[in-house]
Amino acid sequence: MEVCTVRTVIGATDRVVIVGAGLGGLACAIRLAATGRQVIVLEREELPGGRAGRLTDGEFTFDTGPTVLTMPDLVDDTLAAVGENRSDWLDLVRLDPSYRAHFPDGSTLDIRATTAGTAAEIARVCGPREADSFLRFADYARRMYEIEWNSFIDRNFDSPTDLLGRDLARLAAAGGFRRLGPKIGSFFRDPRTRRIFSFQSLYAGVAPDRALALYSVISYLDTVAGVWFPRGGIHALPTALAGVAVKHGVDIRYGRTVTEVEISGSRAQAVRTDDGDRVAADVVVLNPDLPVASRDLLHRPLRRPLRFSPSCVVLHLGASASYGKIAHHNIHFGAAWRRTFRQVIDAGQLMSDPSVLVCNPTATDPGLAPRGAQTYYVLAPVPNLSAGIDWPAIGEKYADELLRTLEQRGYLGLSAATVVRHLVTPADWARAGMAQGTPFAAAHLFSQTGPLRPGNLAPGLDNVVFVGSGTQPGVGVPMVLVSARLAAERVTGDRR
Repeated sequence: MEVCTVRTVIGATDRVVIVGAGLGGLACAIRLAATGRQVIVLEREELPGGRAGRLTDGEFTFDTGPTVLTMPDLVDDTLAAVGENRSDWLDLVRLDPSYRAHFPDGSTLDIRATTAGTAAEIARVCGPREADSFLRFADYARRMYEIEWNSFIDRNFDSPTDLLGRDLARLAAAGGFRRLGPKIGSFFRDPRTRRIFSFQSLYAGVAPDRALALYSVISYLDTVAGVWFPRGGIHALPTALAGVAVKHGVDIRYGRTVTEVEISGSRAQAVRTDDGDRVAADVVVLNPDLPVASRDLLHRPLRRPLRFSPSCVVLHLGASASYGKIAHHNIHFGAAWRRTFRQVIDAGQLMSDPSVLVCNPTATDPGLAPRGAQTYYVLAPVPNLSAGIDWPAIGEKYADELLRTLEQRGYLGLSAATVVRHLVTPADWARAGMAQGTPFAAAHLFSQTGPLRPGNLAPGLDNVVFVGSGTQPGVGVPMVLVSARLAAERVTGDRR
């Protein structure tokens, strides 16, 4: 057992109330249950998952949040805390290809399940020199991952000075504080490979030419370490976590909307729900979006303003049409590149030539749709609500425009073949409790990264802990699972 000296909550920790049954809340609940705590989870919806939710329409089933699962060993680690095995709860399929990139010139490039397979594919499409560049990049990204993981991601910070040390020097020497776009450009010459290995910075809310090169770790997870998909959809993950939690004594109460945390002095005493219930607590763990939880449940403004990531529009489509040239995950790049980032991030405008993610989950799990039908998840980056776009007025028109764009890029007849259609806009994300209408939380700018990101101990309170993408280490399923371990560590003081 490794023991880390970090600040912990003050006082008794026997009874923990967790607000929200998202991935972070559920994983934290499992870890706390493993230490013998009494854990109660209050969830406003009738099912677990939070952002990793589920939408059903007839025989069509859609994931409403993440579509990519990387680092399944973090799931293993969570379940192992209570002696459970992933294979008893989840059936994971490793995707091959992980992604298929579609470029404006008509070429496609597959990111394969192995490094050698991706190198061979790059050699086929871009030539052997570019394939050699990929192998060098894969080594670099793996080295960055090894430097960053234990020292900068999978640990609690009490102060920015906690960063100081040998690994910080190693990270700087490896170019981690340079810009990602130019760093990617130092490996690759072909604009196609430059795009496929740098677009992941958008997950962190920053354009590639502005993101720090240390975020090549996201590219590593996506394109080198491998991508998985659970049968039943990504929502099968929170379903499994909830099942494990209940098996090990966690009390999950659905349909319970928490309206405030009752505070006396510097301590949370209980949480209150909209039906007048009062649930006493020694410790409160908050899984809702951190700025919203701080404002609405704690009634305490953040100590400093945050800059938020761009948002996205998602179209959930159930259709009778299928397309033989696509994979499970497809990235359709527009001809424009840097201009589109300036439009979305700087100018608060819609992309004039959008790059679009299209997922076809039924390619892997046909049971998510009626026999002979398909599900499609279409995601387009858009500005968050700070741009002032009137989404109720333009949302459906923009969805129609996206469908026209997809038909121009090879999805012939998709509009006519669609039998189920659900649109999600930034206005919907905001109604679901996400600050500035973005599911990607605060952007990973330098000033909002690592120990500079909002911490998981609520300032000024002895026994309130945050968990999820709004706190450290940040956005994405792996980071949220890590945040659960870090939150549990703040309660127990133990690092297993």
